[in-house]
Amino acid sequence: MNEMLAPLPERMRPHTLDRYVGQKHLVGKGCILRNMIESGNLGSFILWGPPGVGKTSLARIIADSMDREFFTLSAVSAGVKDVRDVIDAAKSGGLFNAKAAPILFIDEIHRFNKAQQDALLGAVEAGTVVLIGATTENPSFEIITPLLSRCQVYVLKSLDTEDLRILLDRAIKEDEVLKERNIEVLETDAMFRQSGGDARKLLNILEIVTDSQAGADKIQITNKLVTDCLQNNMAIYDKDGEMHYDLISAFIKSVRGSDPNAAVYYMARMLSGGEDPLFIARRLCILAAEDIGLANPNALLIADATFRIVDSIGMPEARIPLSECAIYLASSPKSNSAYMAINEALAAADEDKMAPVPLYLRNAPTKLMKDLGYSDGYKYAHDYPGHFANLEFLPDSMSGRVFYNPQPNSHEDRLKAYLQACWPKYYPKK
Repeated sequence: MNEMLAPLPERMRPHTLDRYVGQKHLVGKGCILRNMIESGNLGSFILWGPPGVGKTSLARIIADSMDREFFTLSAVSAGVKDVRDVIDAAKSGGLFNAKAAPILFIDEIHRFNKAQQDALLGAVEAGTVVLIGATTENPSFEIITPLLSRCQVYVLKSLDTEDLRILLDRAIKEDEVLKERNIEVLETDAMFRQSGGDARKLLNILEIVTDSQAGADKIQITNKLVTDCLQNNMAIYDKDGEMHYDLISAFIKSVRGSDPNAAVYYMARMLSGGEDPLFIARRLCILAAEDIGLANPNALLIADATFRIVDSIGMPEARIPLSECAIYLASSPKSNSAYMAINEALAAADEDKMAPVPLYLRNAPTKLMKDLGYSDGYKYAHDYPGHFANLEFLPDSMSGRVFYNPQPNSHEDRLKAYLQACWPKYYPKK
C-alpha cells in the first residue's frame, strides 16, 4: 500500500450532506442544520458530542454547501495570536468582496482558556466570522458565558448499529484500497462493540484488521479476528486517546467503588494517553461532591486544592497530587446524600415554582413591607437556647418535605443526631 495514502477514516470522510451518516435529528429532512444550510441563514453554534460522530465533517460540509471560506484551528495548539490572525484575515477579505462571513471552525474548543475565548467575542458578535466549535465536554462548564450566549448548542449522538453498518459496507465497497481486496464480513459484534458508536474508531479497526491479513486471497472478518488484532495493535488503536470515555468511566467507578489501586491504574492510562490532567482534576472534584460528600467533607477541599495545584504546576509533576487525591477519595467513606438531596429539591421546585416564601422569612427593608407583615414573627436563632428556634422554613405547600437523608457514616451520624434533636418530627429516632 502507498505509504503516503491517508488513513481510512480520512479517505472515507463525507463531503456532502447526502453522504453524511448519523445525526438525523440535526441533518434529516426538515431538521435544524439542514434548514440552516438550505436557507443560507447561518449563525454561530457549538457541536457537542463524543469523538468520531462527525463534528469536523459536518462543519466542512456546511462550509462547502454554503460556499463559505473555511478557517480551522485546533484549540490544542492554537493561541490568541492564531485567533486574531484568522479574524484579521476575515476582516481583510470582507473589505474586497461581498461574500458572506467565513466560517471559523475550532476543534476541541473546550481547551481554549478564557483569554483565547475572549479574543473571539467581538468577531462573533459583529458577524466577522461564523464560529463553529466542536467539543466533547459540556459547553456549560467549558465555554465562557458571553461566548456561549452568542452560540446555539447542538448535541451529537454516538452512531447506532445501522449507522455503523452503512459506514462499514461503504468502506469495503468504495474505498480505493479495500474494494480491491476480497473482504467478507462474517461477524460484526466485536467491531461494533469496540467502536462504541465512533465512526473513526470503526474505520481504524477495519483498517487494522484488513492490514493484518495483507497478502491473503480472501479476508473473512470474525469477532475473534477483530479481538486478536486489537490486542496486538492496542497502541495504534488508541493512539489518539479514543478510549477516553471507557477509561474515565472505569476511573470514576473505581473511585466510587473504593478501589484506590484500580483508580490509580486507570488514571495512569489516561495520563499516558495524553489526557488533559485538568480534565481528571475536574472529575475528582465532582466525585468528591457527588460520591463522598458529607461522609468526608474534607474530600472536596482536597479535590479543589488538587485542581488548583495541577493548574499551577502542570505535567509531569501534576501526576503526583492527582495520584494523592485519587487514592484519598477512593479510600474515603462514601455518601451521595447531598447529591440526592439537591436532585429531590430541584424536582420539588419544578413541581411548584410559585410556592410563596412565608412572610416571616421575607426581608423588610421598607415601611410598606413592614406594614404588610414582612419579617413579622421571625425568630432569630441565636436568641434561643442551643442557637435553635423551632420555626417552619419551607413554604406552606412544602411543609414536612425531607430532602436530606443522612447516610450511615461517622460524620453524618453526628449530623443526624443534631437534626434529630432539632427536628424530631422529620428525623425521628428509631
